[in-house]
Amino acid sequence: MNFSRNNDIPLPDLLCGRPDRVTSKEPHFMLLVLSLIFVSGMLRVILKNYEPAILTVLSLLGFCIGLLGREFNQIQQLLYPLLKTSNYVFLNTFLPLMTFMAALEMDFYILKNIFWQILITGITSFAAAFIFIGYIVMQFNKDKWDIQSCILFSITIGITDPLQSVNPLKTIGVSKILLDIIRGESLISCGVSILIFGSVRDFGKWTSVFKELYTIGGIIIEVVGSLIVGSWSAKIIQYMLADIFGDTVNNVILCFSTVYLTFYIAEFLGLSGVVALIALGLLLDSLSFRPGIDITISKFLFMLSFSCQSFIFTFIGIVIGCEDIRHFEFHNVTFIIILFVTVNVTRMITILLVSPILLHSCCEFNWRWGVIIIWSGIKGSFSLILAPDIHNLSEEKVELPQMFLIYVLAISVLSMIINSTMVTHSAMTLGLCVISLPRQMAMQNAILHIQEVIENAIILSKTENILTNIIWSTVEEKTKIDYPNIVNHFSENTEKNDLSPTDEDLMEEARLHVAIIQMSSFETQYKDGSLTEAAARILIGASKNYGIVQGKFMSIHDVSTYVKARSWLMKVKKILVFLAYRKDNMYFLPPGKSIFRAFIYEIVFSDEFQYTGYIVTILYVYPMMIHLWPTVRDSYVGGLIIVNYYFVFLCIIEATLKIIIMKNKYFHHSWNHLEFCIIIFGLIDIICLHLVRQKPRDIVLIQCSVILGFLRIIRFLRIFKMLLPTLINVTEEQIKKRLSLMYCITKGYIQSQEDTKLLIKQISTRESIFQQLYEILEKNKREAVKELGLIEHECREVVIALKTKQAIRNVLGKALKNLRFLWSRGIIDKIEGSKMKKLFLAKIKSLNNFPMTIPPPTPEKFLHNIVWLENKDVLIEFFKEKAQLACFDYGDIICKEGEMPQGIYLIISGMSSLNGSFLHFGIHPKLRAEAKLPATFTEYITSGDIIGELSCLLKREMGYTATCETILQACFISLEDLYESFDVFWSFLEDKMWLKVALNIANQYIKAGIMGEELTYQKYLEENNIYMENLSSYSELSIYDETMQYVLIVFGSVINVVTEQPYFAPSLIPPSCFQIQGTSDINKLLIVRKEDASLKNESLEKECFDTEKCQINPCRLHRQPLKCRADTQSENSDLFKR
Repeated sequence: MNFSRNNDIPLPDLLCGRPDRVTSKEPHFMLLVLSLIFVSGMLRVILKNYEPAILTVLSLLGFCIGLLGREFNQIQQLLYPLLKTSNYVFLNTFLPLMTFMAALEMDFYILKNIFWQILITGITSFAAAFIFIGYIVMQFNKDKWDIQSCILFSITIGITDPLQSVNPLKTIGVSKILLDIIRGESLISCGVSILIFGSVRDFGKWTSVFKELYTIGGIIIEVVGSLIVGSWSAKIIQYMLADIFGDTVNNVILCFSTVYLTFYIAEFLGLSGVVALIALGLLLDSLSFRPGIDITISKFLFMLSFSCQSFIFTFIGIVIGCEDIRHFEFHNVTFIIILFVTVNVTRMITILLVSPILLHSCCEFNWRWGVIIIWSGIKGSFSLILAPDIHNLSEEKVELPQMFLIYVLAISVLSMIINSTMVTHSAMTLGLCVISLPRQMAMQNAILHIQEVIENAIILSKTENILTNIIWSTVEEKTKIDYPNIVNHFSENTEKNDLSPTDEDLMEEARLHVAIIQMSSFETQYKDGSLTEAAARILIGASKNYGIVQGKFMSIHDVSTYVKARSWLMKVKKILVFLAYRKDNMYFLPPGKSIFRAFIYEIVFSDEFQYTGYIVTILYVYPMMIHLWPTVRDSYVGGLIIVNYYFVFLCIIEATLKIIIMKNKYFHHSWNHLEFCIIIFGLIDIICLHLVRQKPRDIVLIQCSVILGFLRIIRFLRIFKMLLPTLINVTEEQIKKRLSLMYCITKGYIQSQEDTKLLIKQISTRESIFQQLYEILEKNKREAVKELGLIEHECREVVIALKTKQAIRNVLGKALKNLRFLWSRGIIDKIEGSKMKKLFLAKIKSLNNFPMTIPPPTPEKFLHNIVWLENKDVLIEFFKEKAQLACFDYGDIICKEGEMPQGIYLIISGMSSLNGSFLHFGIHPKLRAEAKLPATFTEYITSGDIIGELSCLLKREMGYTATCETILQACFISLEDLYESFDVFWSFLEDKMWLKVALNIANQYIKAGIMGEELTYQKYLEENNIYMENLSSYSELSIYDETMQYVLIVFGSVINVVTEQPYFAPSLIPPSCFQIQGTSDINKLLIVRKEDASLKNESLEKECFDTEKCQINPCRLHRQPLKCRADTQSENSDLFKR
């Protein structure tokens, strides 16, 4: 909409009212503004954020102030700036922020799925209000209003406030899709109404007889142009807010200023600022802002938007109070009641008209939703801000313009109070906010888990000496969580069969929880920097799209839409490579005795010859433009014919020189075919032109000549040959970007599956549901890992570069966390901390210029990536002499289940699948039935993984069959060489290898057991506060002393000596167990030490390096009393020398 001022429109003395002769030079108006902010804040506290009552009270307060302004000169001076300000100022001040806030709250992905349904609903709502309300106004209004005033009034009354219409439903648990349908319909009706008001303003500018046609065309141009401006503004603000150097204040200022800047730029260009802001708000979401800043910006904008609504209601009340209200009679009250009923009836007719479309397209829409949408037609600030323009834009001025404001304000207040109450009551009565029994069970599980955490915290607190004199009964009573009986509170009318949910109901509820957990995981990964913004948007959008499909669990194939794009790009690349002209000088070497052919050969295969042809083609552009311009062509006919002769002649010379060298091989190249066709068409064109001169009246010859003239455009296709190398490079870059994006998507999806598996026990405690969820998540994860391996095999250089970039980002992120911790504790000064933070942020920002590809390392360098070699040169040189390069084709079997291992395979490139009948983790055969091990398992491993580690350590049969899914290259270390290294580097190497295997098992299987403390667990692992403990069968071990944080059984099985409770690998032994006994042949424990214990051990290690002290006193750190770490290292150093 174009809000530019029109000189033909009379300027009102007030918003709509009588002139004021009092002038004011004192800044009294700011006192009024600040007082309104204070009063609105106090009302929010007193009325507990109930906005309909707050805005009603503010409008009454404004009315009282206006009445006082009519009687007292001091009050009139206070109101003078408001009364003398045009509505144009308030419209362009309040409307942009409210529109942007309403659009920002809407979910773009839901809108994309049901856009056409919302668009039809919004347009139908506008048309129904225009027709029915306009008819009622003209029939029942006793004031003498012209048709234009009635139409503008009906449009204003028909606007549904996108902010107030959904406020009553936000906090009672109504479906998000229903809220977005209401909000989207309100935004569309609001946008269409404002476009109509703008068209009325601009209607007088057109002097042509086709005013209506120009108006419709102008509206279309406004909408399209505004959407473009809004989308570009969204890209700009996303780029600015994504800067890691920006702070909170700068981001808030940028966001706030961009809203108004977008609005005024659109208005300056003659477009609709409101439509541009709707597009801007829809394209922004939580991922558009820097992590952690989105909540701050949302709260700031919400505060400003509510302030705008408060000002609008108060100012309208003031203007009404300043007017003469003695003309307000009983028939006006009757007309207000008729209008209110008409507005709601019109809303009902609208929903009845569009309900067949919504029922057919939206799977969740039903008659209950229709009732809620009918009562959600709440009017508010958007109608009030446009109400003064009804009088300003009317061609015939009415005697009582204040009646427009009174009617609109009365309808807004009634709809806010009555409709908001009815919509809340209807949602409660119809069961739209009833928490289903499956969801109640999920909430119950979560509450029970929190209660367990509280009980464990109390138990641990009782052991502290300083807290022994606390009354723990009171603590337990006050911290006990009483789970409310939601069934009786929300679903009193629920049928009896709903009280016993089936597995299908529980599974559907669990599926919705899984989708929510996955979206939360995607956002967390994005905030941590492990997931790019584009990948996070795709994953979140796919989760929302498939989340509404009943029974659908999103798989990696559902989000891999870029695979098709990648294959399309590959086809384009193949075509470009095929079209690329490749010179092969070896086939056209001239004979040594022919000096002429040798000279021609040097000319044809020179770069100058090629570029001369390109220059001639480019120079022909200007004559071709004149030839296609009829008014200019007639003046240069002779010159154009001569230029055509010269061009064809040069093409013939070029082709002749090539044929002399290439002979019959000239036609083996596609570009030579094009050149030959250009010559043939050129000669035919010249012949036709000559015949036309001989027979100027022959219509057939003239038409042929014209067609051949247009066919001269194919001469410019030769320029495309010059651009082919650049196009090939651009296509390759796009393919690499798609591969990189697809890799990020797949990796983020795998991480979300892992995060979800940690929480499925809290989703549902029913064993059947838990098992189904686990199998589905595991299957989806395996498919994603397989897809990840295929991507890595397809383009190793891209994946290596991406992995390296993510590793750098993770390391820098951890360094920033440590810096913030030291900064918060006062260890680092504020100034120095700020400098170090900028240094880390600069390094993170430099990753934007990280190369897209990195060449893969050689097989020798892969040895440096083995964790248990610890990048030590002595170990690497030893294995470099022993290692062999092994290559496998697709489908080859590396090792079979049940066979003895031949050695370990370090995968260099490719992907392999591991399939086993069961995974026993060293549990004794008699105990495996009790352990409930999975019957089968399948895993996919890629570059950097090792095959056969555990079997080689145990010298036992392979527990799986390794099959190549792609061409695979591996570094093979035989079993004999591995055990030779154990003998040479005893006992360091074998212990490190066991530790690496134990950590893999712990991270893969046991992390779910320490849910709620995973950050602490990860911290201990990063600080290397871990060690292995061996426990033979029937041997006992005391655990969880003052030095142990976690004890995990990673191989074998143990029992609690006191309770005889068994614990099977892999699992976490609870802190309540203090004495365990091994029940399998080999039992491996992974022990995580406390941080203070690790510091003590470090001091002991320093003591152990003092050889003389160790000779006098035995080492307290090791279990061998006569050998310390210094002695062991000296022995190892001797072995290294040998």
